[in-house]
Amino acid sequence: QVQLVESGGGLVQPGGSLRLSCAASGPIFNINAMAWYRQAPGKQRELVATITNGGTTNYADSVKGRFTISRDNSKNTVALQMNSLEPEDTAVYYCNADIFLWTRRTSTYPYWGQGTQVTVSS
Repeated sequence: QVQLVESGGGLVQPGGSLRLSCAASGPIFNINAMAWYRQAPGKQRELVATITNGGTTNYADSVKGRFTISRDNSKNTVALQMNSLEPEDTAVYYCNADIFLWTRRTSTYPYWGQGTQVTVSS
């Protein structure tokens, strides 16, 4: 069974920083793209940042210049460094990964973490 577990969320003041991490475990052959999503109260889930297995990154306009996504392929982890946080960044943040299983090495299946709460408030 593949599992993605997020950590690092919490309460931070505006202008502060947090670093989220996500670790994938299980019968993983390889991981293609990884991403962070977030869902704020009363809003739909939105894509925050993506990173390919080659390291190419993309960011939502709302976080570009403030957030940095990175990954460690040897550890099957992805991180999101969040700087200059604003109250509008308050949301549950979800890790996503497209994973090749050992038993299905030619196609990926998307896996999701259960989310970690980030609250930005003074």
